[in-house]
Amino acid sequence: MLWRLAADAVLVLHLAFIVFAALGALLALRTPRVLWLQIPAALWGFLVEAAGWYCPLTTLENRLRQLAGDAGYAGGFIEHYLTLLIYPPGLTRPQQGVLALLLIAVNAGVYLWLWRRHQGRCARKR
Repeated sequence: MLWRLAADAVLVLHLAFIVFAALGALLALRTPRVLWLQIPAALWGFLVEAAGWYCPLTTLENRLRQLAGDAGYAGGFIEHYLTLLIYPPGLTRPQQGVLALLLIAVNAGVYLWLWRRHQGRCARKR
């Protein structure tokens, strides 16, 4: 039971990391210090998608599921709703490449907007 709960917790953490990597730049609009965490997270997400790497959180989750005696992701609320979001069936390498580019494009767009807003404020102060 504890192994399964731990695996579910890792799955939720994994989803949170994905959301943070993909959209965390929006958080920087409110809290600019988050840049120091979000930029490396976005780069890691890009590399995992672009290079086809296997995320260590996936490895950890699968190991915890094995320890719990589970063979896969069948059953339960978390697996039913979150697993398909994180691991969509039939995801191909070209699709992963598009996701990687989309991740960088969204973050770069937000950071460009933040930078321009900052430059405008600096210009008004002069």
